[in-house]
Amino acid sequence: MGTKNKDKTKKAYSASRNIRWDKLDNTANLFPVIAGESMTNVYRISLTLSEKIRPELLQQALDIVLPKFDLFNVRLRTGVFWYYFEENGKKAPKVTEENTYPCRFIRPNKNRSYLFRVTYYECRINLEVFHVLTDGMGGVNFIRELAYQYLRLAHPELKGAKEDGLSEGTSLNREDSFVKNFKQSKASGFNREKAYLMDMEKLPAGEFGVMHGLMSVSQLKEVCHRYDVSINEYLVGCFAWSVYKECLHGMPGKKPIRVAVPVNLRPYFDSVTTKNFFVMVSAEFNPVNESYTFEEVLHIMRDSLREQINKEHLEDLFSYSVSNQVNKFMRCVPLCIKKIAMKFVYTQSALANTTTITNIGNFKVDEIYAPYIKMIHAFIPMSKGQDLKGTVCSYGDTLVFSFTSVFKSATVQRAFFKKIALDGVEVRLETNGEYYE
Repeated sequence: MGTKNKDKTKKAYSASRNIRWDKLDNTANLFPVIAGESMTNVYRISLTLSEKIRPELLQQALDIVLPKFDLFNVRLRTGVFWYYFEENGKKAPKVTEENTYPCRFIRPNKNRSYLFRVTYYECRINLEVFHVLTDGMGGVNFIRELAYQYLRLAHPELKGAKEDGLSEGTSLNREDSFVKNFKQSKASGFNREKAYLMDMEKLPAGEFGVMHGLMSVSQLKEVCHRYDVSINEYLVGCFAWSVYKECLHGMPGKKPIRVAVPVNLRPYFDSVTTKNFFVMVSAEFNPVNESYTFEEVLHIMRDSLREQINKEHLEDLFSYSVSNQVNKFMRCVPLCIKKIAMKFVYTQSALANTTTITNIGNFKVDEIYAPYIKMIHAFIPMSKGQDLKGTVCSYGDTLVFSFTSVFKSATVQRAFFKKIALDGVEVRLETNGEYYE
């Protein structure tokens, strides 16, 4: 080999050594193992603006914002013992007009190796994220900054806007808060007893039903005060009641109705990480008696949640998983064997819940951009045994509860919103066309 070729090889090797890489957080390790066309683990957050999207400006905004977010500027690699992230460095994925059902599986080889996509439709910007990257907080941070940058490009007259910079409140922290905060744990606190699973005729393969219920936060607060529950507890209770009435017809059941509720751990452990940092608790209603009132079901679900949502219990839940990750013996087990074990454990825990209802919280924007941002929507895809799920988010005085489903029938969704309306909350429904109200 000539000297010239040796120099080229040396430079190439040196460049490869400078590529940044990062570990997946504890929760993220599971998602590449279970993800596929039928269970994508891709969630969506959408912002509706007061004007039609100009795609060339949205692409330009993405090109500017992406390099500032190391968390999103990665590709997924397969190692001998674990998956890992590697700096991507390619051009940002192409912004396209939405033309398929949401939350489709992201194929990196068709997306410039990125693990997220950005689409638009009329006045709406859609961000879809493979959960391996981050949870709802990270997604909210990214789409907010993307929208801000887009608005600065579309409206150069915006005075006081920070040019091409990120907001002061946007975190770029990438610590694995699971590992940082875990303590040696006892046995797993997760419930593996099988739950009641809804079984109805499904839509054709690939189709995906979405139903949004828009309601007033202030009206909801009045109702919740009457029942002595939080808004989240009320919505979870309404769902359990709807399944109890529509699927079990108000009769005793052999298995409990169990709702998985992701809990954001950041407030409990003083974390600002943009990686995944949440744990699941399960609110349970076991219909063993002949009949229950709505208030009885609601308070059973409320008490079930309150017993579990405390720092000590939450710490026990994630510490068990982290202890397996950091175990010296487990670290040396090849990934191919780990994947078999993780799939088995996941199947057990997935079938232990009737559904999942997640709340990404209240979306806040800087005052200067508020006139241009009308609404936020968010929803999650199906998973094993859970063919109907719910997502909650709010903006200003409007709360949006979004159902996603592959069932043909929308009886549970209709019962859910009808109950809320009967309690005195005005509900306006929107769908993606699979369900006509």
